[in-house]
Amino acid sequence: MELIIGLLSGAVGGNVAGKLLGKIDQGTLINSISGIVGGGLGGTVLSMLGAGGMAEGGMDLMGIIGQVASGGVGGGVVLAIVSAIRGAMSK
Repeated sequence: MELIIGLLSGAVGGNVAGKLLGKIDQGTLINSISGIVGGGLGGTVLSMLGAGGMAEGGMDLMGIIGQVASGGVGGGVVLAIVSAIRGAMSK
């Protein structure tokens, strides 16, 4: 269940980041795919950094909020990386 929350919040985070920061917007499909990848990686990276309680959380309210936050942020970060790579390749 935690993975599903992370993936969904990553997709939302990627799309929100793309719309808020027009320079990194790659369209809904690429934003969503980047966000899903980032959402999946967000929880893993936080666990590796020692913030596992936030990322692994469980099904209590604070755990879900942590999963949504890490997924959303991870989605935005991966979208920014994808945007930078695509921009560099187009030059």
